[in-house]
Amino acid sequence: MNKFKQDALRWIVPGQIGEPAQLSNGLLLRLCLRHRALRAMGWYRFACWAKEHHIRGVFRLVMGWLFFRFGLEIWGDIGGGLYIAHPQGVMIGVTSMGENCSVIAAATLGMRNEYAFPTVGDNVFIGAGARVLGDVTIGDHARIGANAVVIHDVPARATAVGIPARVQTSSTPPKAPSITRPAETAIEHNGRDHSATADPNHWQHQYPRLTSTPVVANHNGRDTARINRAPADE
Repeated sequence: MNKFKQDALRWIVPGQIGEPAQLSNGLLLRLCLRHRALRAMGWYRFACWAKEHHIRGVFRLVMGWLFFRFGLEIWGDIGGGLYIAHPQGVMIGVTSMGENCSVIAAATLGMRNEYAFPTVGDNVFIGAGARVLGDVTIGDHARIGANAVVIHDVPARATAVGIPARVQTSSTPPKAPSITRPAETAIEHNGRDHSATADPNHWQHQYPRLTSTPVVANHNGRDTARINRAPADE
């Protein structure tokens, strides 16, 4: 019952997370009468209670009623505080799901090709129409965008969007860039190796025709310096 009270707390203010002790029985009843989706969660928690007490017939009956009446199919080790705004078309089949998760309309969590199911952490948001398929792990505080198709792991505090879903943001701090000494490492620019420029005599060996005559620019910006050539080239 504590898990169901955690579910109900999410309906006091959508997204609010609190302790079950803060919810009175009278307020719980009013919330159930007001919110159809919360009534669906109540039936699901009751079915879980029946299963834990080995009342298999009641469990099967309630789960069938849940699908017929609310269009919700849900099973797995699911923590408290689950918020399902619109149960129609939601299918949740997971190895485990943490606490205070949010699942929006028409989302699907289930198997892909093999008999393996997702593992979802705490405080995860799954958008409308999203698909989380196969043996994948969704980290804590991750967010799955609407209509995303997740077939790979999503790290904690990351956002995944697209088909197939790709991680867009993460709170993991980036690695600091490595700092190397110019004398030890070639400098890359536009894919060209300029390591030879570290040699001060490089250009004299590469272009012996040019001398060290200073460059003088006229008022038009044109180079007016004389370029001395070797006697053999005159």
